[in-house]
Amino acid sequence: MKEITASGQTVEEAVQSALEQLNTKKDQVEIDVIDEGKKGFFGIFGSKRAIVKVVLAKNPIKEAEKFIKDVTSNMNLTVEIATSVTGNHVTYELDGENIAIIIGKRGQTLNALQYLTHLAINKDNKEYYTVTLDAEGYRGRRKETLESLALKMADKAKRMNKKVALEPMPAFERKIIHSTLQKKGDISTYSDGVEPHRHIVIKP
Repeated sequence: MKEITASGQTVEEAVQSALEQLNTKKDQVEIDVIDEGKKGFFGIFGSKRAIVKVVLAKNPIKEAEKFIKDVTSNMNLTVEIATSVTGNHVTYELDGENIAIIIGKRGQTLNALQYLTHLAINKDNKEYYTVTLDAEGYRGRRKETLESLALKMADKAKRMNKKVALEPMPAFERKIIHSTLQKKGDISTYSDGVEPHRHIVIKP
């Protein structure tokens, strides 16, 4: 964490000096006024300069990006990360060679890394962020697969006239199944079990 102590005729001037030295903007720092200073007689005699300590605040989005790079580097992978932010939701799109290793079986590795990134971005942070980690459009393809699975299993439940339990999946994937089937009046869905084995049950 970078910090600079700077002085000036006024607090504003001292802060401006520190910002220039850190090459940053006011909304990226934390400012601690050590001495407000005083103008003195005629602005000259007995004047005292203002002193401030300016600390460059950590950018949680960039910190989480660095975390992903460190983890993938330890997996001997080189990835490019495209980051987009919508409100308090951050999406990291990963691209590179051998990206299938990051996705893992049914997205399990990607889901685990997404969970860890979510912890990393919210560590020691006042603002709360949600995270989506994607790799070469996997999330979009998985969503289509889950929607198709939901409709297929709903038909099976109706045909057999009994409950059908799906495999365990994370909350954000269960939400896709619930959303796909919620408009069907002849089917109801609910989650059962305890994490990480929580799963959806489709009931006619």
